[in-house]
Amino acid sequence: MRTTLLYGLLAQAQLAFRLLREPRVSLATKAVPVLTGLYVISPIDLLPDVIPLLGQIDDLMIIAIGVRLFIASCPPAARLFHQQAIASGRRYSAMSPGDDFIDVTPR
Repeated sequence: MRTTLLYGLLAQAQLAFRLLREPRVSLATKAVPVLTGLYVISPIDLLPDVIPLLGQIDDLMIIAIGVRLFIASCPPAARLFHQQAIASGRRYSAMSPGDDFIDVTPR
């Protein structure tokens, strides 16, 4: 169970780092992990870090929520492109203009 949780967290982090570098993700969306990081390093906390264990757990929860929100806010085509690239072991490369398409059914 622990390895599955750890693997899931590492996979989310890898996807988030790739999406941060993706030019098709807007700057407003990229602000989510930046603001999350600023919250974690700021002295203002929901639970102070002086409370053993709970102070650190709230920071971890904020990071997990921030990463999930960021990934969910990214364009679906970019998410899919980078998930497939990770699954196939490809190195990072930005999406080419031909990678983005709109699937429509003509009337």
